[in-house]
Amino acid sequence: MKYPALIIDKQKIKHNTHLLVNRCKKSGINVAAVSKVYCAIPEVAQAMVDGGAYMIADSRLENLKKLRFLNVPKMLLRIPMKSQADDVVDYADLSLNSEIETLRAIANAAQRKNKTHKVILMTDLGDLREGVWNENVVDFAGQIIGMKGIDLLGLGTNLTCYGGVIPNEENLGELIRLARQIENRYNTKLEIISGGNSSSLYLLFNGQMPMGINQLRLGESIVLGIETAYGKRIEGTYRDAFTFAAEIIEIKEKPSVPIGQIGMDAFGQKPVFTDKGKRKRGILAAGREDINVEGIIPRDKCISIFGASSDHLLVDFTECCKEYKVGDIVEFDLAYGGLLAASTSEYVEKVVI
Repeated sequence: MKYPALIIDKQKIKHNTHLLVNRCKKSGINVAAVSKVYCAIPEVAQAMVDGGAYMIADSRLENLKKLRFLNVPKMLLRIPMKSQADDVVDYADLSLNSEIETLRAIANAAQRKNKTHKVILMTDLGDLREGVWNENVVDFAGQIIGMKGIDLLGLGTNLTCYGGVIPNEENLGELIRLARQIENRYNTKLEIISGGNSSSLYLLFNGQMPMGINQLRLGESIVLGIETAYGKRIEGTYRDAFTFAAEIIEIKEKPSVPIGQIGMDAFGQKPVFTDKGKRKRGILAAGREDINVEGIIPRDKCISIFGASSDHLLVDFTECCKEYKVGDIVEFDLAYGGLLAASTSEYVEKVVI
């Protein structure tokens, strides 16, 4: 195996998906499984489908192109670029939208291709990322209904990702109320009311999910076994479906504080050091070009991380019972940011087992 490596256990992904799909089904909620954090590696996305996800969702059209073979609907999560209209129609069965000019471009592209593109209209309930402001969304929906080439499939929202606003019975209740207003005013039926992402799961687990939410877009809860409102482990899921592994290239006894005048590091920051005396310092062949250092956790709890440059990860082996040597492999669990960085780095080998 080449290192550094991101090792993915697809059976654990299938298990996590299956567990969450079943939990959601009991409340009438379908799961759109999100593939973006691992860059839509096809075998991993297939494991999500095998686990029962009825739809795959991704923020990048480049990723959806890789998943054309999957026999489930594909959702584009990021609000489309107007310039992408043709590709949106070609590679996504439905997309999240909030801009009328982009919707017109998609409608025109769909008509040229003799297709109908499905749309979930996004409303902003306070997190201040994408979406039509909630007080304007009913009028906005009227501009979409009847647009040739477009089928308004549902209403959705996004919470927690930017503003950190936690989903609750009040804001998701508002989403349902707005959906019903759209249905009543325009004599239509919305098939989907999409109640957010993995941060909405705690409501489901606590029996507080408002009746009417029938879709969740789940990524981190599947791949890392964590709900994202409060960062709690989801009972029964695997936390270690993804492993980051890096090889030791140097081990030396060195001081814990650099010797000499301290200036800026390679990233324009002035580092601060704590004097712990001489330490057994290791260097792993991975750096900030490969990983988010703050997003990896050594599985050997006696290892601590000093920091990293572009290409070197500096760790402390002083307290370890195991006698590490050059050439050994150190394994890490990942937080979301660590997984995202490792997945997108072309220098990290991707290994699906």
